[in-house]
Amino acid sequence: MRLWSLHPKYLDRMGLLAAWREGLLAQKVLKGETKGYRNHPQLLRFRAAADPVAAIGAYLWRIAGEAAARGYSFDTGKIEVAAPKGAAKRRKISVTAGQAAYEMALLKRKLALRDSERLTALRDINVPVLNDAFEIVDGTIERWEKIIPDLLPENNVKSGTSKEAV
Repeated sequence: MRLWSLHPKYLDRMGLLAAWREGLLAQKVLKGETKGYRNHPQLLRFRAAADPVAAIGAYLWRIAGEAAARGYSFDTGKIEVAAPKGAAKRRKISVTAGQAAYEMALLKRKLALRDSERLTALRDINVPVLNDAFEIVDGTIERWEKIIPDLLPENNVKSGTSKEAV
């Protein structure tokens, strides 16, 4: 399961479809409707939210919004919480700058295998914009992340600055 902290605009078609499918699975897990994946480390941050189902719902709405912008039709009736209205304020889940940078490196590795055009467009982005369900904070890679050693950044990312190119 990969619940990307990254804004879904960075994902290729396969990544976007997987984010939707895995987000829906996470929603079922958070509602207690599955036997598997209950202890998956990526769910820790959603479980820590005041309302875990609302938190995964906010995540899924952003995925669905990106899908619609690309002309895909995801069944938003599967999202357990209503779409956010206007500038409704809700508490976002914190994600460290180091985690965001690590996820971008992981996405770039995946794109190298399946979408070289998108990879080229993302080449200079190291600390990306996040899915609207999250907010960036200072820090290194999250403790729950399963790290692939050769993806570790050369220097420890501490700043929340973004070099946005897309």
